[in-house]
Amino acid sequence: MSRIIRPWRKLSKEHIADCKVFTVHRERAAAPDAPDEAAHNFFVINATDWVNVIPVTPEGEVVLVEQYRHGTDRLSLEVPGGMVDPEDPSPAHAAARELIEETGYEAEEIIQIGFNHPNPAIQNNGCYSFLARNARFTRPPEFDGTEDLSVRLVPLEDIPALMQNGDITHALVIVAFHWLHLHQAKK
Repeated sequence: MSRIIRPWRKLSKEHIADCKVFTVHRERAAAPDAPDEAAHNFFVINATDWVNVIPVTPEGEVVLVEQYRHGTDRLSLEVPGGMVDPEDPSPAHAAARELIEETGYEAEEIIQIGFNHPNPAIQNNGCYSFLARNARFTRPPEFDGTEDLSVRLVPLEDIPALMQNGDITHALVIVAFHWLHLHQAKK
């Protein structure tokens, strides 16, 4: 039998760490009908929303980036993406900005194809996925101080094999390609 679940009562919130691209807070919370004494500590990563962009060229190739990732201590093959900056008027604007900054490509059209919460157990942000149609190289990329990327063009039909054989392992990139699959299936 299904139960009605309600939000927990937040009793306190304490700033624990500022890590430049996110902050960490300790929230003390109790179940809706539990006494305050039954509260637990929860640690929440507060981050801005993210964007992932699947740029497809007129020739049907996906513009991917390869970069070193400190969390896994290995190279990662991904789609361009990043944070929605405060000065970005929209996630779509952030997607276009990240695309040109990381790859030097611009698209004729950028369409939102999905949205997900990367890890709702400990994070409060979301990730928007976009399709960038007719992406063309227009200028050299402009990496920020923490980026060192290599651009790779891959036929769109090769993407499933890259995921299956472990060349693409980034969960949010796999989700973006899932959104693309659902978007294409609607047509």
